[in-house]
Amino acid sequence: MPTRAERPCTTPGCSELTRRGGRCGRCRSRADTSRGTVAERGYTGLHRSRFRSGVLAAHPLCRCASPCGPPPPGRPCPWPSTVADHWPLTRRELVAQGGDPNNPKHGRGLCASCHGRNTATDPRTKGGWNSP
Repeated sequence: MPTRAERPCTTPGCSELTRRGGRCGRCRSRADTSRGTVAERGYTGLHRSRFRSGVLAAHPLCRCASPCGPPPPGRPCPWPSTVADHWPLTRRELVAQGGDPNNPKHGRGLCASCHGRNTATDPRTKGGWNSP
């Protein structure tokens, strides 16, 4: 059975090759450790119990401005919210201004697809694969 050709790591300046594509194991683990754990980024039990549950209760359907795409069969449009997103300020901006990032009034409910798209394209968010 033929094997996939190795490709260069997508991290600028890295000369490693990888069979999976994307970043090599060393660059992937370096990025994971520099990001910190969920608790180190401020997402504690209070966040889950107060912010996430409050936002999803207030916004049961996706509040994204752009369309989410066609709904699954038997479901109304828009999609149900599954992610509590800080809006209009990011969590980092709320903390920098001395605000309470766990207050549900600072959030909106989004479907996972819209949250991923918004996080990837918003220049204020420096998390995930959007990091420079």
